[in-house]
Amino acid sequence: MTTNGGFEPVFCTIVPPHVLDRLAQHEDSALSGPARRTLERDAYERTHRRLTTVIGAPAVAPPMGAAADRPQRTVYDAEHRQDLPGTKVREEGSKPGADATVNRAYAGLGATFELYLKAYGRTSIDGSGLPLDATVHFGEGYDNAFWNGEQMVFGDGDGEVFLDFTIPVDVIGHELTHGVTQHTANLTYFGQPGALNESLSDVFGSLIKQYTLGQTAAEADWLIGAGLLAPRVTGTALRSMKAPGTAYDDDVLGKDPQPATMAGYVRTGRDNGGVHINSGIPNHAFYLLATALGGRAWERAGQIWYDVLTGGELSSQAGFEDFAKLTVAAARARYRESEEHQAVTKAWQQVGVRTA
Repeated sequence: MTTNGGFEPVFCTIVPPHVLDRLAQHEDSALSGPARRTLERDAYERTHRRLTTVIGAPAVAPPMGAAADRPQRTVYDAEHRQDLPGTKVREEGSKPGADATVNRAYAGLGATFELYLKAYGRTSIDGSGLPLDATVHFGEGYDNAFWNGEQMVFGDGDGEVFLDFTIPVDVIGHELTHGVTQHTANLTYFGQPGALNESLSDVFGSLIKQYTLGQTAAEADWLIGAGLLAPRVTGTALRSMKAPGTAYDDDVLGKDPQPATMAGYVRTGRDNGGVHINSGIPNHAFYLLATALGGRAWERAGQIWYDVLTGGELSSQAGFEDFAKLTVAAARARYRESEEHQAVTKAWQQVGVRTA
């Protein structure tokens, strides 16, 4: 259950609709065809998610005798069809096979489980040992990855703009964190609450990558989806937390539209009110906090964000100022009037979000 009276019917993808919209209009069918098919499938999945929320999804419990400190992973192969979950190809405890995509999905599910358990004492994304299921090789040239409220799904990409969506571990962590948000604050997926929803997934997706690589805040690249863009694309990733608005500048994809501060806040009716765009602002605030504190970002900076996400005081309709004030309060509660408290306050000031 959530802290806000039920699940928000959210269907969350890693590639924003505005990116696919632009690709779908391209004159080259090798680019526009996969994007159009992806948009059509995403629309179907979005509707299915709403219906599942209304009707109710079947409850899933951990297997009998499952250890609380171990993930319960199952990876399925859709074999380029779109029927979920597909054919089971790897389950918990089985050895790696010849399919690198399956192995990456399995490892990414495990990395996400481990970060939440080891850093925050959370058992799986629901806090109660929820099994982690993923489907790979979804569709033909499917240009996305998503969390549908029950499982992860990965496309192989079109090979022209996007590569295999299991390549960046932060993409896996990002999407599974939507599940954590679903089971905790349940942030509405529109406007500022939706941008916070997206930002939290970027934050913890990045922390999962840093944890996996053993990186400090100073060593991390703070990119979301590095390695996902094909060689022909002029860009490094989908988003940059360090420098929002600089992840790509490409003749096909256009320029990364993310603002770093409230001075650049984008008001739009597209993308659920710009949830993938304005998330750059809280993303940048977290980057500023983490690098100011130094060391391993999941420890102090991540702990503060996690305390707010799971603390029960974050409204499903929270805006940036609401969230910022709660992070200041959480830093004070955990660390008193300290370096952490001062750094949180300063980070939000730097991006133009009030905390007082």
